[in-house]
Amino acid sequence: MPSTRYKRGELYAASMAAYAREMAEDNSAQVSRLKRNLARALREDITPRQRMLLTLYYAEGKNMQQIAGELGVDKSTVSRTIKRGERRLQRCLRYGAAAYLGSLRE
Repeated sequence: MPSTRYKRGELYAASMAAYAREMAEDNSAQVSRLKRNLARALREDITPRQRMLLTLYYAEGKNMQQIAGELGVDKSTVSRTIKRGERRLQRCLRYGAAAYLGSLRE
């Protein structure tokens, strides 16, 4: 079965957004909270290098080979750094979001 983990593009994003809207009655508050937490995690919880590579990869749509060529490093270095950043963001959003949101309510 092909992996869709790194599948990107407007069509994919649009279909995932439509699916999310259909599956949830009104998740706008949750999506808004997730966006705020993601922005905070990107600013505070990952290294500057991870932030730069994640931005080049996801926001600018460059592939790992292009990024590696621009920075003069091996493609595997780019891949490892992106994976570490993703894992760190996942942990922050999964475990840190509840504590962070609880502190906002107090």
